[in-house]
Formats: sequence, structure tokens, C-alpha cells
Amino acid sequence: MRVSTPASSLRRTLQVAGFLLALLVFAPGSAKAQTWLVSTDAYIKLGVMDKFGQLGSYSAKFIVINQTTGKEYVLSKQVDKGQNGVDVVVPSEPSDPDYFQTDSGEAAKAQPGRYTWECHVGGKKVVGGRFTFPEVANDVTVLNKN
Repeated sequence: MRVSTPASSLRRTLQVAGFLLALLVFAPGSAKAQTWLVSTDAYIKLGVMDKFGQLGSYSAKFIVINQTTGKEYVLSKQVDKGQNGVDVVVPSEPSDPDYFQTDSGEAAKAQPGRYTWECHVGGKKVVGGRFTFPEVANDVTVLNKN
């Protein structure tokens, strides 16, 4: 049989008080307004492939033309034997070792508008097409404090 002494009662009371204090300290705080950062980028993926792998290694020169400004952006990629093809992304990051750029070194941007593209292998146009960069808009919902 357990006998309760004033010291054990005090210890039990302090343990309960400590537990309640810990619950109070670690309880979640009240809701605050939330702010979000938003980033939206448009990219186009272009590619070329020697379907039957007959060429071995070759150089693929991609040319993208902004139909509004007439600027040409060029990126050349070496395709090794056995690889058959390559994909590129427009616009590529200027921090990449190879990126789409004009003759003067201006990097391509995802400006809204119409573009045409083509790929040359061995000095001949082998594929081409067109695409449009859309206008990009972001909607942000701010959660208010209740």
C-alpha cells in the first residue's frame, strides 16, 4: 500500500503543472496571413533523331526565329554515335554551357509570341515547325488571419 506524503504530493503536483506548461508552450500558435512566392516559366522542347542510326555522330544546329522581332537564336549540339538524337529546351538558361543565342550573344527569352524553328544537319534542313509562347499570368490567394 502506498502512503502519500506531503513531499510526494508536491512532486506529483509539480509534474502535472510541468506537463500542462509544456502543452501550453508547444501548442500551435494562431493562424497568420500567408504570403506565397510564385514563379512560372514557359519552355518548349525541340528534338531531332536519326531514326535508324545511319549517320553515326553528327552536329545538329537548331535555329529559332521570333516572328515579331525577326531575331534568330541558334544552338548547336553534337550527337555522338549510338545516341541517334538530341532534345533541347528553348529558352535554355544562359548559365548552361550551350544555350540559344543570337550572333551577338544575346540569350533567347520566352517572350510571348509566335516562333518558327528548324534543325540543320550537314548544312541541310531536316526538320522544322512553329510554336507560340503564351502570356503567363499568376494568381495568388492570400490566406487572412482568422
